[in-house]
Amino acid sequence: MGKFKVPHTLTLLFAMMVIAMIATWIVPQGAFEMQTLDSGRQAVVPGTFTLIEDKNYMTPWQLLTAIPRAFASAQDVIFFVMILGGVLSIARATGTVDALIGRMLERFGEKPQILIFMVVFCFAMASSFIGTAGEYIPFVLILVALCKAMRLDAMTAVGMTVAGYGIGYGISAVNPFTLVIAQQIAELPILSGWPLRAAIFLPFVLIGFHHVWSYSKKVLADPANSMVADLPCPLGDSNAVDYPKLALKHKLILGSFLATIAMVAYGIRIHGWYLYQLGACFIAWGLLTVIISRLEVDVAAKKFIDGAMELTTTAILIGVARGISLVMEDGQILHSLVHGMSLPLSYVGAEIAVVGMLIIQTLLNFFIPSGSGQAFVTMPLMVPLADLLEIPRQVAVLAYQFGDGFSNMIIPTNAILMGIIGIAGIPYGHWFRFCLPLILKLMLAAAVVLVLAVVFGYGDDVQPPAATGISVISH
Repeated sequence: MGKFKVPHTLTLLFAMMVIAMIATWIVPQGAFEMQTLDSGRQAVVPGTFTLIEDKNYMTPWQLLTAIPRAFASAQDVIFFVMILGGVLSIARATGTVDALIGRMLERFGEKPQILIFMVVFCFAMASSFIGTAGEYIPFVLILVALCKAMRLDAMTAVGMTVAGYGIGYGISAVNPFTLVIAQQIAELPILSGWPLRAAIFLPFVLIGFHHVWSYSKKVLADPANSMVADLPCPLGDSNAVDYPKLALKHKLILGSFLATIAMVAYGIRIHGWYLYQLGACFIAWGLLTVIISRLEVDVAAKKFIDGAMELTTTAILIGVARGISLVMEDGQILHSLVHGMSLPLSYVGAEIAVVGMLIIQTLLNFFIPSGSGQAFVTMPLMVPLADLLEIPRQVAVLAYQFGDGFSNMIIPTNAILMGIIGIAGIPYGHWFRFCLPLILKLMLAAAVVLVLAVVFGYGDDVQPPAATGISVISH
């Protein structure tokens, strides 16, 4: 038999859509009743799951129509990625990126481990505190270029980016999109339980750093060890050695970039901005870059279009990835999967059940890649289940955080992940082989933390009274 070849990422995603369609024929269709919370968001009502008598079999035609609908549903991410591609292309045309790489090489050229740790740590901090995710996309090509100059590869660049992103979400301190929502649903004081999350933050960051650095050392020792040695570099085959000096205009452009990132962070935290507003901020930065660099307007326009065109493949992958969960929503099996997965936990002890919660939250993130969306669907079920098994609700929230955050690093339905690896030119199959061992390490560490949290009663001090008005899951 010939050597097995991993299919193209688009092939894998479409195959998953077909599997999801077939699942709608097999999995019983059902739904929970929904209630509107004070925030205006919809959440499930525990104990109200009912099967749908008139089963609706999804047809291949509906599968095909789900693809353009998925593109429309993911349009905010798709256009944000294309705008970033265009704006960064303008920045590259000014020489700013090359000048920055040259300066970084002067400082870290002989110490790549310091660069890797700094990126993982800083990205994890940002995700933990303000829930940044798509904001990392602008850094990907810069890190790819920097890694290339340091004799590393694109996998290293993506590895440090995604490790920071996923670990930051998993060990969130004040993330308003996951932690705050989950604690509100669990009727816990907002941001409570932070000492434990603060204590385990650095150990989990070190797990991510160690995984990326161990791989990087193998690439430095022999470039043939690179997992992407068989793939073209997304930046081409040029091997520029003479980087321009970091001139005043470059510093002004970089300063305006940092100011843009700060504005984005402020807007997200204070005004609830999302990708439309973020895209507008980066368009403004692109216009400011043209003015500072005195780049000809026609040249800037051409560079913007070239940069956006380079990310067409990435945009397609993001759209199809959204189609997987859309098919399951249309087939009305999403709530059935949640209900079916949660039931077995009610028959085991607390220490085993809490690990089961972690596994379920991880699996459900494949179907519900939105962190806040997953909280509204699963936490109303996990909270009464935790009460039934005498697991502190704070531990149930922690299990949700771990499952959502860490699995963000590997599930193909995560549009941000597909955007990051798409920009770096890394097929999903290659990324899966790199990331799976890291996920297993993090999940093992998370399971240990959860079991110890149950044993030592983490969250008992803020546990609401038993009569909270939340019903127990019925069997």
